[in-house]
Amino acid sequence: MDIYRNALRPLLFSGLKIEPEFAHQQSLQFLQWLEEAQEYQPAALILKQFDRAFGYPDSRLKQQLWGIEFPNPLGLAAGFDKDGVAAGIWGDFGMGFAELGTVTYHPQPGNPRPRLFRLLEDKAVLNRMGFNNRGSAALAERLQQLKARKVPLGINLGKSKITPLAEAAADYAGSFKRLQSLGDYFVVNVSSPNTPGLRSLQDKSQLNDILTVLQAENQARKPILVKIAPDLEWDAIADVIDLAFTHKLAGIIATNTTISREGLKTKMLAATGKSIGEEAGGISGKPLRDRATEVIRFIRKQSQGKLIIVGVGGIFTAEDAWEKIISGASLIQVYTGWIYEGPWMVREILAGLVQKLEREGLKSIAEAVNIK
Repeated sequence: MDIYRNALRPLLFSGLKIEPEFAHQQSLQFLQWLEEAQEYQPAALILKQFDRAFGYPDSRLKQQLWGIEFPNPLGLAAGFDKDGVAAGIWGDFGMGFAELGTVTYHPQPGNPRPRLFRLLEDKAVLNRMGFNNRGSAALAERLQQLKARKVPLGINLGKSKITPLAEAAADYAGSFKRLQSLGDYFVVNVSSPNTPGLRSLQDKSQLNDILTVLQAENQARKPILVKIAPDLEWDAIADVIDLAFTHKLAGIIATNTTISREGLKTKMLAATGKSIGEEAGGISGKPLRDRATEVIRFIRKQSQGKLIIVGVGGIFTAEDAWEKIISGASLIQVYTGWIYEGPWMVREILAGLVQKLEREGLKSIAEAVNIK
């Protein structure tokens, strides 16, 4: 029996009407306790049960990318664990990797609340969090205390709100210096709609400056990716691809949240009294699925399959995951789908991917990338 879908989700989403950010914070507190107490009972027993319930180990799902072994292609997207409070236990939830952050050089509270909204009719989330986090120094301290990491950890870097756009490159570089030895890969986030002016950094000249400074600091030659918005025009995405080759980036994450409100069933947000069109922020979840997949296909074609793509946006089922993989994504990430479908979703998706490999006569998930 799926306790989450049948009991917890109805209470959280409708019965108790718990405010989404409060529910998120309570979840993180529980995860932090598990992380910090995992060497002792009962936390160790809980994690062992989680690993059995949510994991799906299968050698066909393993990949070696950037010299890093990923036990499976399904990871946690940035935004859930901004401060790395559960960095050491994401593997116990079946994840093949986890991306921490977005983290900024300066600690910041983010935007005023309420700033996180469930769009139940659309199986989506609207957020205007504004990179709320404790800062890259605090994340570095936390990761230094990790006794072990069960899966690869990415770190998503953002610009501090108080930093002028003209000084963005130095801001990103400052966080990278602090964290370079602690992350397995790094992501330049220039695509969140919730920091004023941030998306302008996707412009070719401004992004070029950021990547130039970061690669100059990249003494350990850590994989660096850039995360782009789904709302970019094709020529702008082509510019990012050109920069990826110029700066020898490890890949591109497609995509961040969308500012489009097209086709949404939700019309009003009770928490603010505003129409969905008036409320600022980015949409994630089902409405993003098709556009994100289109962007993946474009990047694959434009790069001639020479860039690693991480696909994210609207993944709820094995079919959603498979579509992104065969469109060109070597790795995939979940967040909103995980919130709606619960922790058993990971096992269901991984089992479904193995079934699809068997049906197609493929020996590994790597063989499925680009077959469409």
